[in-house]
Amino acid sequence: MSRSTRRFVAFASIAMVMLWLSSESAIKVARAGSDTVPEGPTIGPDVEAVEISLAFRPKLDAKRVGYFGYGEPATQDMIAGWDIDVRPDGKGLPTGSGSVEQGEALYEEQCAACHGFFGEGEGRWPKLAGGKGTLTEDRPEKTVGSYWPYASTLWDYVHRAMPFYEPQSLSDDEVYAVSAYVLYLNDLVADDFVLTHENLASIQMPNRDGFFVDPRPDVKNAACMKNCKDPASIKITWDSTELGVTPVEHFKAEEARPAATTAQQVDPNLGLGIYQQACATCHKGGLAGAPIVGQSGAWTERLEQGMEVLIDHAINGYQGGAGYMAPKGGQIQLTDEEVTAAVDYMVKSSLEE
Repeated sequence: MSRSTRRFVAFASIAMVMLWLSSESAIKVARAGSDTVPEGPTIGPDVEAVEISLAFRPKLDAKRVGYFGYGEPATQDMIAGWDIDVRPDGKGLPTGSGSVEQGEALYEEQCAACHGFFGEGEGRWPKLAGGKGTLTEDRPEKTVGSYWPYASTLWDYVHRAMPFYEPQSLSDDEVYAVSAYVLYLNDLVADDFVLTHENLASIQMPNRDGFFVDPRPDVKNAACMKNCKDPASIKITWDSTELGVTPVEHFKAEEARPAATTAQQVDPNLGLGIYQQACATCHKGGLAGAPIVGQSGAWTERLEQGMEVLIDHAINGYQGGAGYMAPKGGQIQLTDEEVTAAVDYMVKSSLEE
């Protein structure tokens, strides 16, 4: 081994030691020529700097099933951060309350951009209200009021996952208020109702008896391993897009898209359409610090950088002091021309007198 090679091995060994110092590994370091003989494999007696042994010996504990010496036991505080589920009987609900009136303002600010001001849904975003009595029809409407069996599911979902771009940003009281308003939109509570941790479990949802435990026994399907069909001969002959319920426009090949100028000539409302499809979620209610369409001050300030900069931020993403803009708003299937048309629409709509 050459002198330079031995030095490289020595430095690599030191780096490995630094990586393992924080663990309970049996790391032993001995200088060359020392009387101490490390356990396990070593680099060799001719290494100039150090010899090491990385004989990892986790401390097994027979009394703790599944513990192999890695990591550390989760504390109650750690567990509490994940243990946020709520049961139908109200177990797990934190202390708090919120009224329908309070929820209306919060809903319009945080939820209406996607779910509509009256829970009717915007575009393909979920509808929250209505649909009563439609579950037996050919096209049932599965809303909070018509389909969900427990009010606790509503509270838990809002608390856990909403608003869409800022999940778990609402306080407990705000979650109670928004939940109360959604229940009101479904005619399940009165307009002066106050939802609390004490009365939530008492709310009777219309479809509470529509769910049941499947009584059928579990079965094990034995995989066929003989005379199997040749995978090359398997072809897709039909899919759900033929029903018209699956949006496929954004999967179309890039070359099939018309140029920006042509597209805008063919569809003068291109900017409006893209805004409603991909931008309104944030720019209608100001989520994640997005400038709201119609508020000229926020757009005038940004336009001081120039329209080209504004469009570049919309296409490529931008982290600013007020919030974060994901590239193309997270809708990466959009072309640069479509994003440009949407920005142009939002700016003109905000600066019109």
